[in-house]
Amino acid sequence: MKPVEPSLLAALRADPELQRTAAEALVRDGDRAPLALRKAGVAPDLAAAALTLADLRRHAAAKFGARAERLFFTRAGLEQATRWVVAERRAARFAAHAGEVTDLCCGLGTEALAFAEAGMRVEAVDMSEETAAYARANSEALGLRFEVAVGDALRTPLAESAFADPARRSGGTRNFNPADYSPPLDTLLAHMSKTRFAALKLGPGISHGWIPEGAEAEWVSVDRDVVEACLWLGEAAEVPRRASVCKAGEWHELTGSGEERAVVGEIADYLYEPDGAVIRAGLVAELAERLEANTAHETIAYLYGDNLIETPFARAWKVEEVWPLHPKKLKALLAERGIGRLTIKQRGTGIDPAALRKQLKLKGTNEATLVLTRLGESHAAILCAEV
Repeated sequence: MKPVEPSLLAALRADPELQRTAAEALVRDGDRAPLALRKAGVAPDLAAAALTLADLRRHAAAKFGARAERLFFTRAGLEQATRWVVAERRAARFAAHAGEVTDLCCGLGTEALAFAEAGMRVEAVDMSEETAAYARANSEALGLRFEVAVGDALRTPLAESAFADPARRSGGTRNFNPADYSPPLDTLLAHMSKTRFAALKLGPGISHGWIPEGAEAEWVSVDRDVVEACLWLGEAAEVPRRASVCKAGEWHELTGSGEERAVVGEIADYLYEPDGAVIRAGLVAELAERLEANTAHETIAYLYGDNLIETPFARAWKVEEVWPLHPKKLKALLAERGIGRLTIKQRGTGIDPAALRKQLKLKGTNEATLVLTRLGESHAAILCAEV
């Protein structure tokens, strides 16, 4: 589906009834929804725009909950938009230190909405007039008014605090090199250093080599999905590294230097898999200390401990058996135990779990998890059950 043109966006904003009709037609008629709207007398281009919006709102519910039913989206904007639970939490941190914020590269305005809801005065900027129109529409839709200007982020004067979410896509593909962001990360960092309290949202795969000296680097996960990294700059930087984990709507934080290394030891009764935010933040050692656990290989983030300690920062499995990593032997051992449903996880072995599954030819009614990993210099298969 193509992005909705500005003129059609204006028409949709002025016709809430059409928005509702399109949403109902999409659910009721599926692929025949365009025909249903045209039969109702809706012009083809407006019908397509209304159905595009309805489809995007349906997908946006995972990020924005009930708010999605009132917001206006483009597909690219929705993909980059911050989940509301994350934006809301970040806005609260800003609001505790500043009364106004400049939101650079504001996109659809979802971060600006969170800032405004937190009571801040917001000046939002985007280089695209079309995108700015969506931000204005969303400001009005939620009744959270803020100024939206069209301009160059690098030339925009900053308030006492600033936030930026640079575009990480061009030509329909994702840019993984921060030098290819729009604006490029290094120039954006230099500009944001002009204000006292700032944060910059990045993709979760950002290399630690891009973290400026003195900045706080935070990785964020929501229900085990690592959704973003955020650099906190100036007075906003509180610790070198932070892993922020939202589990069932509740936030948990783990902090540290990001430079410590967990003790290497033997396998134990329980295997822990740290949350992705913990791993990306380099805080596995800090988590290991909390869990009274160790790694079995210095480069692999699985942790092993004799005690089961509940934590929001890791999943835990009870270790049942440890086998050599030989597919033919594994096939026989699993067959003996009647294991027909098997979750295969791997780190450090280079084995393709899907290819191994075909070799194992699983049969039986029992269920288990098989972890393929390295114990010291040896490869091993750990049969375990999640607790």
